[in-house]
Amino acid sequence: MAKISSAEWEVMRVLWTKGETTSTEITKILSTKQDWSASTVKTLLGRLADKGYLTSRREGRTYLYQAVLNEEEANLTAVQEVLSKICLTKHHHLLRKLIQQTPMTKEQIKDLQEILASKESVGQVQCDCQPGQCHCVSHVEEIK
Repeated sequence: MAKISSAEWEVMRVLWTKGETTSTEITKILSTKQDWSASTVKTLLGRLADKGYLTSRREGRTYLYQAVLNEEEANLTAVQEVLSKICLTKHHHLLRKLIQQTPMTKEQIKDLQEILASKESVGQVQCDCQPGQCHCVSHVEEIK
């Protein structure tokens, strides 16, 4: 999957919400957040189309754009990309902080509790870093 820039991500969020829309509508929606011209939005749409993340079709003089990339899949990939840069033994610390800082309804909390209750534990989480990239005990001896 080709990387999506922050600017492209903003456009994708509109496409995921609207389903199918025009560049004019995207520019209008993002105008309160971004000071982008119509040509900037069209450039971003072109890049996303080149990456295979959206399709376009012509209807009269207007082009309609639609996301091909699934939002949930894209979100998961983005999070996995961040986590891949962090020692596996530290993921739970990050998840804990995210849970503490994220506003949630009682239903969402219950959902997470059910997931955790059914999660099978492992004896030990193994570090997946190269020696010298973290402070794990398993690496201390290797880098001395």
